[in-house]
Amino acid sequence: MSNPVPLTTDHPGQVASATPPAPGRSRRLSDRGLAVAFISPALLLLLAMSVFPLLWALYLSFTDYSATRGGPAHFVWFENYTAILTSAQVHLRALTTLIYVVGAVALQTVLGFAIAYLISRRTHGRGLLTTLFLVPMMLSQVVVGLFWKFMLDAQFGVINSMLGSLGLGQVEWLTRQRTALISLIVVDTWQWTPFIMLIALAGLTAVPKYLYEAASIDRASEWFRFRTITLPLVWPLLLIAVLFRAIEAFRLFDLVYILTSGGPGVSTETLSFHVYKVAFLGFNTGTASAYGILMVLVVIVLTQLYLRYLNKLKED
Repeated sequence: MSNPVPLTTDHPGQVASATPPAPGRSRRLSDRGLAVAFISPALLLLLAMSVFPLLWALYLSFTDYSATRGGPAHFVWFENYTAILTSAQVHLRALTTLIYVVGAVALQTVLGFAIAYLISRRTHGRGLLTTLFLVPMMLSQVVVGLFWKFMLDAQFGVINSMLGSLGLGQVEWLTRQRTALISLIVVDTWQWTPFIMLIALAGLTAVPKYLYEAASIDRASEWFRFRTITLPLVWPLLLIAVLFRAIEAFRLFDLVYILTSGGPGVSTETLSFHVYKVAFLGFNTGTASAYGILMVLVVIVLTQLYLRYLNKLKED
């Protein structure tokens, strides 16, 4: 009887046979199948929590469904979309939202970059200052809204008390049409300016030092160094931060609900708050779903155009 052939060999000239699979692992389960098995639960949860509600809202947007009315929903096709796009009230809310987004994001960008630039020039206490400036961003919007609602109160607010001590008249910050929207912009700026500051500070610290050293050797002025070195290198990061903040500001709801509830009148009623009123006060679920789909489309289209601009800027 012949001896069995060994599976392994210590001689370099011989070819060893394949090592058998480890015990306990199925021969039929490949690496690809194992990856699918691990990813599937998270993927199914994502589909259930994100994709399915979006598809359901798309279906409801073509119906006259109401959450408080019994019976099945009836298809009205594009009537909800037509009513929204031709409504003067919707145009007014869209204009209010646009003013808010442009005002808040522009103010946050200027202040955030200025604060980041000043902090980047310090050598001592930079970490402590950064931490202190980040505190408002860590707070919930509900907490921020209640905090500023007490501060901006016309009778007992801290702001009017300070103005009274300086001999100035009291201002109705949240109950006048001229100041209510400005108050919302100021509160949002107070909370989210640290976000712009953090991204700008990361860009400023990443600028190579040798560029400033070369400019100092050439006796370049501070303004020349800022205009030709600092701003061009930090500008792409600022544009990304502006994109994130614009999307968040477009979806503003919490501060409006707590501070003004859309008033006085409808002067601070943004699109998101208007959708809330249509869905949960008027119970027009189909119309509210059409609002949501249109807002998603607007964000997607504007984001794609913005990203194309960023890619073109990167190529240039």
